[in-house]
Amino acid sequence: MNSAPHYQLITSAAQLGPLYAALDRVDEIALDTEADNLYRYRTAICLLQIQAGREIYLVDLLADLPLGELWPRLAQKHLVMHGSDYDLRLLRGLCDFRPRSLFDTMFAAQLLNIQRFGLAALLEQFFGVQLDKDHQKANWSRRPLEPDMLDYAALDVHHLPALRDKLTAELAKLGRLDWLQQRCRWQIDVAGEGFAGPDENSWRLGGSEKLGGRGLAVLHQLWHWRERWAEKLDTPPFKVTGNEMLMRIARAADDGLPLQDVLHVHLGRRHDRLFPSMAEAVRQGFAADPRSLPRRERRRDFAPLTPEELSRQDRIKADRDRLAQGLNLDPTLIATRSQLVQIARQPASIDEVLLPWQAQLLKTEPAWKT
Repeated sequence: MNSAPHYQLITSAAQLGPLYAALDRVDEIALDTEADNLYRYRTAICLLQIQAGREIYLVDLLADLPLGELWPRLAQKHLVMHGSDYDLRLLRGLCDFRPRSLFDTMFAAQLLNIQRFGLAALLEQFFGVQLDKDHQKANWSRRPLEPDMLDYAALDVHHLPALRDKLTAELAKLGRLDWLQQRCRWQIDVAGEGFAGPDENSWRLGGSEKLGGRGLAVLHQLWHWRERWAEKLDTPPFKVTGNEMLMRIARAADDGLPLQDVLHVHLGRRHDRLFPSMAEAVRQGFAADPRSLPRRERRRDFAPLTPEELSRQDRIKADRDRLAQGLNLDPTLIATRSQLVQIARQPASIDEVLLPWQAQLLKTEPAWKT
């Protein structure tokens, strides 16, 4: 990894003054966060990286810091970020944060059809900088933070303004700066909704729609068993056991295998501790009446398209794909599959479903007018 820029690690209230003074001197900052989502049941932001002008500050959010003056200052700034969705949602949950405006370098790279649009790949492509990707999976909740982790965190924001400048120049040549601005405004609005909370159907994993009654009853019990253990161990649910394991057990139950065969599994290093309660969850699933499970509300989104709607979807998709090829764009940047379905159902909703530039492209196509 390239040598890190100079930075100030803030772990005490006495160190906040220089940060606030630096923020008061600028209208724009580069921003990033590091969280512990790979290590804790409930995700917390552990480190906040801020570049204001040429100064970089790493704010330890696990330290006992009075940050009441920080968040209003940040909200007044134009932000330069990379892949901002997750960070902005985390900050929304932490302090009801909503930025004034945003330039997301990942979105910009996608609109330029740069295939490798991760930050590490972009920094290597444009600046020859190599980030240590191992730190992407580091435990940022451990204290003290290692110097190499802090170096990595500082590099995450150090090159963002220069990267923004390069991407802006390329977008301007193609006349796509307004496209990016629309996408960034949309991102601010969407992130302002925070993360969707769990509901009574969160246990319905991918593929569960193919299960019968017994398989669903077993999956329902297993999912809640895993959540209880994840919270007790303060670890992400996937570290208790993965979705694949839960679905494998549910499918075995659905196939009519006897209980002892369904329970023929190994849960890794915690097997002896977890297996008895997991086996009880499966037994309860076997005994449960599938009709007692929470019912998924029938949504029109999930209903099959009519023949007329299918035909309309095919025409719009053909337009989208042809446009994308001519513009050298990933077709999903114009409209995703789910958006195509929504528009096929209700063509008049196109201006609500898509951004203005996306809708304008599709509505100029002859097939749209037929």
